[in-house]
Amino acid sequence: MADVYQHFRKDEAPFIAAFLDQIETAATEYRPVLTDFLDPRQAYIAQTLIGQNDAVRLHLFGGIHAAERVRGLIAPDYFVPTDSDYELAAFEIKYPEKFAELHHSQVLGTIANAGIAREQFGDILAAGGHWQLLTTASMADWVESNITRIGKIAVRLVPIDLDALVVPEVDWEAASLTMTSLRLDSLVGHAFNLSRARAKHLVDTEKVRLNFAETTAPDAAVGLEDIVSVRGFGRVRVRALLGLTKKGKQHVDVEIIHK
Repeated sequence: MADVYQHFRKDEAPFIAAFLDQIETAATEYRPVLTDFLDPRQAYIAQTLIGQNDAVRLHLFGGIHAAERVRGLIAPDYFVPTDSDYELAAFEIKYPEKFAELHHSQVLGTIANAGIAREQFGDILAAGGHWQLLTTASMADWVESNITRIGKIAVRLVPIDLDALVVPEVDWEAASLTMTSLRLDSLVGHAFNLSRARAKHLVDTEKVRLNFAETTAPDAAVGLEDIVSVRGFGRVRVRALLGLTKKGKQHVDVEIIHK
C-alpha cells in the first residue's frame, strides 16, 4: 500500500495513514469503525482507499442525503448500518430573528474560534429561516452548553432529531474551465473571472479556504472534490479532471456558487 501515497498530495499523508489504520482495524477485528466528519475531498480519498480492500465496505452519512460533510463507517460487507450507527447530533440554532441576521461565515467562525477540531462538526444548514448544525454525538453536550453566541448574537442550540433537518438552499452552477495549471490561484482566477495577480493576492491575504482550512499557498495543488471558498466571491467545487487540451491546458469541470 506504500505506493498509494504518490496519488495524493503530501499534506494528505497523515489522513491516508490514519484511514488505512482504520481499514485494518475493521478488517482484522470484524467490527465497524467510525470516522470523524470528512470533507468531500477526504470522502473521495476514503472511497479510493476502500476500493483496494475486499474485506470491508465504506458507508457515508452526514444527516441528510446531500450532506457535504459526512462520517464514514468502515464495516464488514455483511454489516447494514442504521442512522444511529453514525453517532450524529443535530441542533436548531435559536436566535432573535426580528433583530439579527445569521450568515454561514459567522457560524463557521464561531466553530473555528471555539478551538474544537473541524472534524467534530458536520454541515451548517440554512433553509426557510432555519439554521441548523451537526456535530458528533460525543461533542453534543459541550456544544449545547458552550456555544451561546454567534458573533455578537445571543443564540441557544436546541437538540433536534435528524428527520427535522432541512434541505439547504444552495445554488451550485455547473461550469467548465480551461486552466493553465491545477494551482489554487489558477482555479480561483478562472472560477471568478479574476486576474492571476488578484487571485494570488486573495490567497496571500487569507481570503481563501481550501476544504474549509485557511491557506496562504497560491501554488497549492487542487484535485477532485476539493472545495475552495473565496471571501466575497463564493465557492467552487472540483467535480472532474478531464485531462489536457491540445494546447496543454487543464480541462476541469466544476460547480460554483457566486455571492
